[in-house]
Amino acid sequence: MEEEKKTFYINLGSQEISQIKEGNNDAFTIQATEEEMFRLRQVLNEVFNADERSFWRSHIPFRHYSKDEDNDEYDYEMRHAYQMIYDLGDEKTKAFIEEIGMKQDEEPDEVYDEKNPLE
Repeated sequence: MEEEKKTFYINLGSQEISQIKEGNNDAFTIQATEEEMFRLRQVLNEVFNADERSFWRSHIPFRHYSKDEDNDEYDYEMRHAYQMIYDLGDEKTKAFIEEIGMKQDEEPDEVYDEKNPLE
């Protein structure tokens, strides 16, 4: 039996995932199972961790952005998050992600299963 999909509202800025539409938490609307939500939460946690590492790295003035693995990891995790949200999103969510150029060309399984090239 297939697990029921529920509506969730996502705010990437605050990394909030909610079933209740409130305030500005509805930047993206998706339909997902509990397992898909768990996977998305894991990716958002990785975005947070990479963001924190790049924040601390930014205080090292002699290290250039283009040669920074922490920033590369943050970019990778954000693309992963956008792709998951796109795959689960409603039409408005998909249109916005396409408009801002964050939709990946690969099939979803290729993006999700891809090993982080920075590891």
